[in-house]
Amino acid sequence: MSEQITGALFKEMILHSAAALSAKKEAINDLNVFPVPDGDTGTNMSMTIAAAVTELEKSAPYRLDEAASVTASALLRGARGNSGVILSLLFRGLARSLKGAESADAAVFAAAMQEGVSAAYKAVMKPAEGTVLTVSRLAAKRAVDAAAAGADPEAMLVQALEEGRTALAETTEINPVLKKAGVVDAGGKGYLLILEGMLAAVRGEPVPEVEPETRGKADFAALTDEEITFTYDTVFIVRKKPGAAIEPFRAFLSSIGDSLVIGEDDEAFKVHVHTDIPGDALNEARKYGTLELAKIENMRLQYEDMAAGRKTRSTDDLDAVEAELEAMEHPAEPVEQKPYGFLAVCAGEGLEAIFRDLGADGIVSGGQTMNPSTESILAAVEQIPAETVFILPNNGNIILAAQQCADLTEKRVVVIPTKTVPQGITALMNADFDAPDPETLTAGMTECLGSVTTAAITYAARDSDYDGFSIHAGDYLALEEGKLFGSDSTLDSLLDRIAHAAAALRASFISLYFGEDVDEPSAKAAGKIFETACPDAEVAVLYGGQPVYYYMISIE
Repeated sequence: MSEQITGALFKEMILHSAAALSAKKEAINDLNVFPVPDGDTGTNMSMTIAAAVTELEKSAPYRLDEAASVTASALLRGARGNSGVILSLLFRGLARSLKGAESADAAVFAAAMQEGVSAAYKAVMKPAEGTVLTVSRLAAKRAVDAAAAGADPEAMLVQALEEGRTALAETTEINPVLKKAGVVDAGGKGYLLILEGMLAAVRGEPVPEVEPETRGKADFAALTDEEITFTYDTVFIVRKKPGAAIEPFRAFLSSIGDSLVIGEDDEAFKVHVHTDIPGDALNEARKYGTLELAKIENMRLQYEDMAAGRKTRSTDDLDAVEAELEAMEHPAEPVEQKPYGFLAVCAGEGLEAIFRDLGADGIVSGGQTMNPSTESILAAVEQIPAETVFILPNNGNIILAAQQCADLTEKRVVVIPTKTVPQGITALMNADFDAPDPETLTAGMTECLGSVTTAAITYAARDSDYDGFSIHAGDYLALEEGKLFGSDSTLDSLLDRIAHAAAALRASFISLYFGEDVDEPSAKAAGKIFETACPDAEVAVLYGGQPVYYYMISIE
């Protein structure tokens, strides 16, 4: 039993916590009551803490403050979604409190936990109770009281967990939405899994085995060159066409390679295969859906590198290699910094083109189902040659992650709180590129957000009884300003209802951005529905190419 929490022990606490979250992330995702496809809490928290594991595994910190600092920095950069950002804030405050500490007893560590909670409350603009904030606050308070009464680290964490579980159960009563659905807060549940992992580490338990996701990495240590039957380790992800059955594709891949693994859900499938003709595999995949990501590595060259004691070549290094080659061919010239730059977050080639046409200097791919990390947003900020960079997150679950960039760059970062793509487009259309100062530009882009109402049509990701709607997985869902507007088994009926709602708002301008699963004739027919319901409005139908959402609709 440990009386002191050292750097080495803290590292084990994070590794345990990450394993606990990874094992239960889908169970946490299932607690999300909103039925639309979303950047779910379990996934975001798990990916966030995984960033800390990656950094900690590169080092063997002896001092506690060093381990806590590495963890907090990695969490900040790897934070995804609001839940990931709040998690990073909890650890940022903890790390600050532990600065200068070689190790900590229960009292010092409990005080650091409480400081982490304070940091999270201060950073969140409108802290909501009945969430992870409540659970962490009450757990930390109990930890402080237990330590003051003489508890050692193990007993302190036991009591913190006990209080946290009570607080988690009460979130159902505090939050009306959770009460109606009969579930507890997902973020709070994730936080308790972290505490459980910490307690297991303090007790000296081994890190549990968690079945890893297929990453397509060959185990070269177990191979000889002769055992590499096929040359190319090939991994790719395909978003499926509606109703696509991939068994014929599985048979095709088996005929051209080995080590075949296919993971599939309702929306997409991921392939790992060893083959000599990766191009054929990718071309055949296009019959079953839209290719999203691909990774091809030469296992023979990687084996040769490893056998010679060299760093193995990987697509993970591709960006650095390309940058090095580019620098050799074209020595970098100083780029003149302009006063203002603009960065938009969106998914879909049509939407990307629209933002660039309106003046966006950079695009970060992401949105509702794929919340980008703070680090990926920061990397895009750094690429923009501007003194002040305005970020349009275009999603309420990305705003906090974008805001964290301000502390990580010498540039001035201004986050315009756009919660939808139509809001982002409106903000950029109202940007005064010649504004005398950032404050004036910020005011102009922010003030116009109230003039646009956003509607959208997607599908139900899960069965739900939500806000008076009895919803079944696969139903069409209409949203207005992020809230459920209606559900139906037919798309046109929802479009008609939204069109009449637009008419009631006396809309002057209506823009329909149609997604990757909608063909142009269907989109034009949808536009006719709005033209009929809103004869005095100017209706535009534009290709967005976004996944998940059949239509994003801007009503002004």
